[in-house]
Amino acid sequence: MIGEKKTGVILFAHGSRIEKANEGVAALAGQVEKAGGFVYVRAAFLEMAQPGLAMAIEDAVRAGVRRLIVIPYFLTMGVHLRVDLPALISGERSRYPDLEIHVGQALEGHPMMSSLILDRIREVEDTHKAKP
Repeated sequence: MIGEKKTGVILFAHGSRIEKANEGVAALAGQVEKAGGFVYVRAAFLEMAQPGLAMAIEDAVRAGVRRLIVIPYFLTMGVHLRVDLPALISGERSRYPDLEIHVGQALEGHPMMSSLILDRIREVEDTHKAKP
């Protein structure tokens, strides 16, 4: 559509000292990009991994993104989402006043969460079925 802003998505996670965990978030971002039909989905981290949120936003702006959706990849609304993320977003909005930045909800409270937990329980039950 003419005049439509290029939208990007950042999957914002805590970050881990275990690189495989960070790679998993980046892989998930790639899956979201493909499944959602987005042209720009990347992972960013609060700490212990790169890129941080500021660098990820800078990269998105360089890629031509003008509307950004940040999705917290956190299970609960703890201090990182109630305090840290709003402060980081406020700073980035000041840094890029022409960039629309929207923040989605954490995974907490999502209606599919109980189904996901039940799936994990069934996996364990199926793997460790009692032998007669």
